[in-house]
Amino acid sequence: MKQYRIDELRPGDYEKIKTHLDERFGSSHREGVYWVSLDPDLMDQVQAAHVDCQPFYFAVVLELSVISFELLIRTRNRMRCDCIHYANKAQRDSIIRFADTIFDELKILT
Repeated sequence: MKQYRIDELRPGDYEKIKTHLDERFGSSHREGVYWVSLDPDLMDQVQAAHVDCQPFYFAVVLELSVISFELLIRTRNRMRCDCIHYANKAQRDSIIRFADTIFDELKILT
């Protein structure tokens, strides 16, 4: 799995991030996994054409000392489809900015 990963989180950092993600995205069926909507303006042509598959998401996985921002753009409506694929450059850059913004907002040094 391709991902943007930040490790060596301190326990206090983990708690700040968890609270932030819980408040913004709620929890999923799996503890520590959050689904973040992809900005519709970032969809590629295939994703834009697959109206039944929208919206698209990327997953954020938070563990005690690691946070991973998965670079697989997926739908929650299907398991397999041509519109499910790794992030293009614009999508990847957006995911990395999203991650960096969390750390900036919470004043966590990486």
